[in-house]
Amino acid sequence: MTLYRTDGLPSDLVAPVLVAAFDGWVDAAGAASAAAERLASEGVLVATFDADVLFDYRSRRPILDIIDGTLTEIVWPAVALHRVRVGGRDLLVLHGAEPDFRWKELGRDVLDLCLRMGVIQFVSIGAIPAAVPHTRPVPILANASAPGLLHEAETQGPPGLLRVPSACLSAIELAVIGSGIPSAGFYAQVPQYVGGPYAPATIALLQHLGQHLSVSFPVGDLEEEAEAQRRRLDLAVEADEDIREVIGRLEAAHGGQESLSGEDLAAEIERFLRAEGSEGGGTIPPA
Repeated sequence: MTLYRTDGLPSDLVAPVLVAAFDGWVDAAGAASAAAERLASEGVLVATFDADVLFDYRSRRPILDIIDGTLTEIVWPAVALHRVRVGGRDLLVLHGAEPDFRWKELGRDVLDLCLRMGVIQFVSIGAIPAAVPHTRPVPILANASAPGLLHEAETQGPPGLLRVPSACLSAIELAVIGSGIPSAGFYAQVPQYVGGPYAPATIALLQHLGQHLSVSFPVGDLEEEAEAQRRRLDLAVEADEDIREVIGRLEAAHGGQESLSGEDLAAEIERFLRAEGSEGGGTIPPA
């Protein structure tokens, strides 16, 4: 028995690409899940997944609405697959909350859906905190299952061995790769000092994904949101001489002019965040 439920898979798909993102791990500032939700919002529901076996409701509690003292609705964590057509391309968008359980089984079921619908490529999107400044374009790290999948402008990296705690998305991607379906991934680098949603990273992911697929994704109100966040960040940085120095060093390192010590940077940013937190600020507000 599969983890997914469907009223019937579409039979008119042409060379579909599956784009996947979950919230939580490897989703700094919610940038990737926001991009996936935006893509899926105009789509048609293809399949849902059994939330009761995928989630630990005590670690990810459903949201309860209480209106005038009356229990009215519970919003449960979910994983869904939507179909959307953009610029003549068929896309399948796998999105939602990162599951707690049964990752291997979920990977097999997503692979089953890919094979049944003729998916020609799997693309994961994510976001990671990084020592990058908000004053520069959002860098994108890329990975690919085979040479030739990335365009010349897409930089694969980082080089060498990188050993990190895995995300559910990676477990699914490996299951898909094992079947021979090509895979690529794009990960936005979000400034470590940003708190809350970060529209520039969501825009960068949508633009990079669009370039990879040779389509254009509208970003709509995200551009105005990004501009407003930039202004707020600039004001917050301008008010603190120490953090201005940190940003300057980040800009220099980003331009290849200086090798910045990760330990020194982390210590300075933590000092700044503690100072902001003592005044009720937490991290620098993005909006």
